[in-house]
Amino acid sequence: MKQILTCACGKAHVAPRPAGVPDSALSIGPRLRALAVYLVVFQHVPVERCRQLIADVTGAVVSDGFVHSCLAKAASLAADVVRLIRALITAGAVAGFDETTLRSGPAGEKKYVHGAFTEEYSAFWLGARSLDSMADAGILPGFAGIVVSDRYQNYFHPRWEHIAGNQACAAHILRDYQDCAEAYPDAVWPVQAQRALRGLIHAWHAAREQGLEAIPAGVRKPLEHEFRHAVLAGLASVPRVPGPKNSTKQKPGRELLEFCRDRRSDVLLFAEDTSIWPTNNISERGVRPLKTQQKISGRLASDDVTQDRLDIRSYIDTARKHGKNAMDVLHDLMLGRPWRPPAHALSP
Repeated sequence: MKQILTCACGKAHVAPRPAGVPDSALSIGPRLRALAVYLVVFQHVPVERCRQLIADVTGAVVSDGFVHSCLAKAASLAADVVRLIRALITAGAVAGFDETTLRSGPAGEKKYVHGAFTEEYSAFWLGARSLDSMADAGILPGFAGIVVSDRYQNYFHPRWEHIAGNQACAAHILRDYQDCAEAYPDAVWPVQAQRALRGLIHAWHAAREQGLEAIPAGVRKPLEHEFRHAVLAGLASVPRVPGPKNSTKQKPGRELLEFCRDRRSDVLLFAEDTSIWPTNNISERGVRPLKTQQKISGRLASDDVTQDRLDIRSYIDTARKHGKNAMDVLHDLMLGRPWRPPAHALSP
């Protein structure tokens, strides 16, 4: 809306339009477009309620189509930044990976949102729970750092030939041992394994706060010894049920114990390097808002629209990790000057 003021001399003055606002009878500027994207993607507001909120707060009457057009424009303008974010994660030394279900498409089919995260960057993409979908983002095929994840087998697949190693999320393992403690209430080994693992996590935090590269051996080795003996005691107490490995149901805890025995370095890798996170909490926090959005808004009718939202989310989350305000970076995006993360990982 034009602001026209008349001064004492009788002359009418019209303020120039702000940057990004077209000179037309009805013009909507970049901040309102940014607000629409902010509400839908960052605050999980359904499109219809977003439209109503904009009308109530600003007086601007917009359509559902307007909101969708803002999302499409934001995703298009952020595309180069999203590609940069994925490249920076690929070049990182440590990255967390996680996935969560999401219903998308005309039939509301069950899909998976995959996420890759570092302390500075976030990336999301839509697909199936398959190796091909995990490769589609272009991160894991070239990633040469440490993969932090849950125990889902696809993160440990030899297809990712360049990775330097795996760190299984210790928070997941602690929960699994708690299940064992409930399944075997008289057993000592589940509690012993939890005690040792919690001790190592605590020691990792202490060592990192002190700027140490690893947990001191005097602290680490007794806890590793306790954990190893808890695993051996559990294996002796919970024998394997004979039969084909992929089709024979095992007793509670047996597969967990075998994982901890056979992949001991993938469970305790963090103990010898404080740059490796003991848990995958950073990834779980990253994908959790997507479940919140689905609970509030329901399924999205198009996979392309879903990916647009995920790309915008990658842009916003990465900016916020660098201390940026979500509305500010969306406003800059709508002005055609997207915020770009510092490319430390790609520096020579």
